[in-house]
Amino acid sequence: MPVFHLQAFTSQSAQPLFRTLSTALLAAWLALTTPLALAGLPAAVDGEPLPSLAPMLAETVPGVVNVSTITEIAATEHPLLRDPFFRRFFDIPGHQRNRESQSLGSGVVIDAKRGIILTNHHVVRAADTIRVTFDDGRRLEAELVGSDPETDIAVLRVEADALTAIPLADSDALLVGDFVVAIGSPFGLAHTVTSGIVSALGRTGLGIEGYESFIQTDASINPGNSGGPLVNLRGELVGINTAILAPGGGNVGIGFAIPTNMVKIVVEQILEHGSVRRGLFGAGVQDLTPEIASALEIDRFRGAVVAALEPDSPALRAGLKPGDIITGVDGRAVNSANDLRSRVGLLPPGTRIELEVLRDGKTRRLKAQIDDPYADFVHGETLSPALEGALIGEATRRSNRGQTRVVVVGPIRPGSPAWQNGLREDDLIIQLNGRAIAEVKDVAQALRGSGGLYSAQVLRNGQLLLLARR
Repeated sequence: MPVFHLQAFTSQSAQPLFRTLSTALLAAWLALTTPLALAGLPAAVDGEPLPSLAPMLAETVPGVVNVSTITEIAATEHPLLRDPFFRRFFDIPGHQRNRESQSLGSGVVIDAKRGIILTNHHVVRAADTIRVTFDDGRRLEAELVGSDPETDIAVLRVEADALTAIPLADSDALLVGDFVVAIGSPFGLAHTVTSGIVSALGRTGLGIEGYESFIQTDASINPGNSGGPLVNLRGELVGINTAILAPGGGNVGIGFAIPTNMVKIVVEQILEHGSVRRGLFGAGVQDLTPEIASALEIDRFRGAVVAALEPDSPALRAGLKPGDIITGVDGRAVNSANDLRSRVGLLPPGTRIELEVLRDGKTRRLKAQIDDPYADFVHGETLSPALEGALIGEATRRSNRGQTRVVVVGPIRPGSPAWQNGLREDDLIIQLNGRAIAEVKDVAQALRGSGGLYSAQVLRNGQLLLLARR
């Protein structure tokens, strides 16, 4: 190739120079193609072995899986196509087949004995079938144990032997500048390995998830990496890759992973309950801005300012007051309102915490215990077999007409009878089997002796839905 470029700019007077360069290039090419040149890099330099990630990856990659899903989408049709005469006239088949939507992501085995695999909620969301493919070629169907959209974590289970699990590290021990490796299936290229460093820690306010405290990394993360592991140089899991900042549509070296210490809390609850049961703290907070700091005559700009307190809440019982600045929880600094929300909002009911609070220029330490918002809820199976797997209770609903008591669905186990009947967490139950529901006791009466749940009217995300058994 260099010869062609030289020929393009050769003149009669430059012929000697051209011959000299051509001879040199030919000699270099012959030298590079000799067996000695093709032998590759030496195994050691000055007696020291060359650094390589290969030994670590040999133990880690078998614990990474490719996750594929299939979601059936009901075929839509024009109203005319529902007319039997119209179908016969134009020879249109009597039944339209459902379409299948596929998605692709990654996952990581964290418990080899029980076959527990982690991935992202958005990878398996609404999936009818989930399949995982291992490094050794095995392809198995996986069961969705449960997922949490607020943290974008999903837990899968497979029945298999001889699995390799990746150990979990303490993500709080990470430092900016630590080397990390991302493994996954970007664009379907299974078990692709990329490397980088920790670019930042505790990233919040990105609007990606409900609870954010991301590890930022410049290790290349692309579509298909979602749910895959971010590991340190010891092959320990430090995060679950979940998102990228891609203003141009491609990787620009800004990727985000959910830290393992957040993942542990979510996974423990999903394995125990099938969902995440978050505790109640009861404090409304906002960021400590320079303007607020100036008004309060303090010289710090990190923390969460208490703006409101719910009646009879753990925050109020702990002694917090509006205007207090929460600067730490259990010895760890609180930098913002989002930081506090991620720290406290994931704690299970009954957890005891110590708050570091700045009030009137003095630091105080207050103790609180996280409440269980579902303490008064009942297990659905005590009301009817059709509601097994869900917690059912009453809550206060505020509207323009004032406050009313409503029946609400609490945490619900995926795949349970209640789930299969179409109910979802936070649904407000308006009717069951045609009977109006105002109290929990109405639920049992509506389903008693009916043979099951045939229809339900629920309010979900502000929309009134009618659920009917197929």
